[in-house]
Amino acid sequence: MTALVAALAVAASVAAAVLVVGFRQRRLVNQHLDRIANRVSGAVAPASRTPAAAVKRLESVLEARDAKRQLRGTERRYEAALEAIDMGVVVVDETASVVFSNTSAGWYREGRHSEAVIAQKVDDLIHEATRGERVTETVTLFGPPRRVLFVSALPIVDHDRLFGAIALIQDVTAAEHSDAVRRDFVSNISHELRTPIGAVSLLAETLIGEHDPEVIDSLADRLRIEAERLADTVHDLLELSRIEHGDGAEFSGVAIGDVVSGAHDRVRAAAAQRGIRIGVALPDRDLLVRGDRRQLTSAVFNLLDNAIKFSNAEGGEVSVAVAQTHGHVEIEVRDGGIGIPRQDLDRIFERFYRVDRGRSRMSGGMSGGTGLGLSMVRHIAANHAGRVSATSIEGEGATFTMELPLIPETPETAPGHSTVPGESNP
Repeated sequence: MTALVAALAVAASVAAAVLVVGFRQRRLVNQHLDRIANRVSGAVAPASRTPAAAVKRLESVLEARDAKRQLRGTERRYEAALEAIDMGVVVVDETASVVFSNTSAGWYREGRHSEAVIAQKVDDLIHEATRGERVTETVTLFGPPRRVLFVSALPIVDHDRLFGAIALIQDVTAAEHSDAVRRDFVSNISHELRTPIGAVSLLAETLIGEHDPEVIDSLADRLRIEAERLADTVHDLLELSRIEHGDGAEFSGVAIGDVVSGAHDRVRAAAAQRGIRIGVALPDRDLLVRGDRRQLTSAVFNLLDNAIKFSNAEGGEVSVAVAQTHGHVEIEVRDGGIGIPRQDLDRIFERFYRVDRGRSRMSGGMSGGTGLGLSMVRHIAANHAGRVSATSIEGEGATFTMELPLIPETPETAPGHSTVPGESNP
């Protein structure tokens, strides 16, 4: 706008000067003003007849340029806003030709692999939108990885005139995943609570009017077992909540050898009861991580407990090995049991998720627990800036690996020798 005012001021002064000069000078001024207008507009127009006409044309050209700049600035702001949206945006004109697509929808034009399916679906919905229809559809790509996309398309209309259409592509995979976790939670925890509560109710009714001391003792013992089962479920829920909200305020140097030793001691009796041997392999020197010893021991215990439950009874073997790799320590727990189906590997660390219940019977009748153990392991690993992963071949066993960052060695933190023998039997 400043440039416009300045140019108009110059033009006005030139026009005023022209009034006192001759015809030849007026023509030179006209030509000069016309050249400025042509340069600004980028187009050649017929020569102006008078200085006033030249000034008027220059004023019109400068106003048009200013309006164009404002429009372009508005367009850039809109484009920046659409780029910032966390979803794909595709805008087409009335002929369904693409006039804009943001980075999140960059794959739309490429159409590679499974994305071609979405591109075709977007095209179909856009064509419907350019006919004035508002349409939506959920599309599932089975991958891997599995993705769920919600696609909507609507016409762009102004004063009853159709200018084109816009399509929005939103990735709702995480939301669908959260819904699946919630459904599994309701299903599994309802089962876990309903079964012991029903058993307690039935046992209590049976006790009413019972006079045989042996029967009363037997029923009372079963009541205790069911009550402990309920208490274990509640304890696991509270423990998981505490782990999820851990802030690391109580972290200190922890020897991994002590962690493995503590977890091994906790599962020794259960392994002996099922006739399963546990092999422990540790490096010659201890390795230190910064963390909560109780949490880390709980994580290794859950991995070992899970391996024991799903190992082949009588003669089965579970191993736990510790190794150092590139500034990290890896704790690997391996079993030779029934393994994990491939379709379940991506979900076994979810809260309350459990593999098919029938597999518990295949593992010797042991209960699969509440489905919280592996979720605890994942959260504990995350609390310690680490991660946990699993590999398995169904029918041949499974391997779980928890990786944690080591404390850098200094003279003050130089590790000593392990307090756990290289191999231990139950």
